[in-house]
Amino acid sequence: MEPAGLRTFPAPRGGVRIDVLLCEVLGGLSRTYARRLLDEGRVTLRGKRARPSDRPDAGDLVAVDLPAPAPLRAEAQEIPLSIVYEDDWLLVVDKPRGMVVHPAAGHADGTLVNALLAHCGDRLSDLNGVIRPGIVHRIDKDTSGLLLVVKDNRVHEQVAERIRRHDFERVYDAVVVGTVAEERGRIDAPIGRDPRDRKRMSVVRGGKPARTHFRTVERLHGATLVEATLETGRTHQIRVHMAHIGHPVVGDPLYGGLRKEIPFQGQALHARRLGFEHPVDGRALLFEAPPPPEFTTLVERLRR
Repeated sequence: MEPAGLRTFPAPRGGVRIDVLLCEVLGGLSRTYARRLLDEGRVTLRGKRARPSDRPDAGDLVAVDLPAPAPLRAEAQEIPLSIVYEDDWLLVVDKPRGMVVHPAAGHADGTLVNALLAHCGDRLSDLNGVIRPGIVHRIDKDTSGLLLVVKDNRVHEQVAERIRRHDFERVYDAVVVGTVAEERGRIDAPIGRDPRDRKRMSVVRGGKPARTHFRTVERLHGATLVEATLETGRTHQIRVHMAHIGHPVVGDPLYGGLRKEIPFQGQALHARRLGFEHPVDGRALLFEAPPPPEFTTLVERLRR
């Protein structure tokens, strides 16, 4: 997101809606936020208040008054947690589908972080700031499953380094659209922000290296149950990679997984296994969590 203050720029091209141009020129803006700036009168075109439907000509002067971001701080909330493991340094939780990991725009509370603050108090690492205490890796809102939380800053650095070295096992169950022909496969395709829609990620030239291994577990009616293992951990990696090979995750509204014949709310993706070496005592730790009932019900229905 651009810093607060007045920004002026000539429209880089003509014939494009001004909210689209704002997202292109001011990196990190969503269309929703751009529309809000327009509705609040914070955008002018050729010196006059701009409307969302305006289409500047190339070179037209656009001015944007970007407000200072509202300060955010996560607050403790008594929300039940499914704790799989806990010691003085670490916590492993089984996150339910539908829970956001940390506060963000549109999700100020009710997140996993709010619940962690109530459970751990100030005993969470703060290397990621007051909005993401203890968070060293994430899973999406509508993905269920295992997540590691760190209490100590020194341990946080060690865990983050192991994740960067890919010395961190993460295995997912996914129901994907269509029949996967291969028994096993490896998807090696770079991932970056989708140039046409900043809410999405996509396989793009110049993106960050991303590698996913998958194994066909069971072929179902119109879908396939696969096991996906992350070699890297990019945003939406499994969702993007499976869609890239023509098998989007069932129910995924962002990457083409919606099917009338396979109704499912949110993507059918579950972080089942988490394995790593304990950063303090060196023990090999391996945790597994079964998929939630709605995931199992989906698989059973597709078997029939």
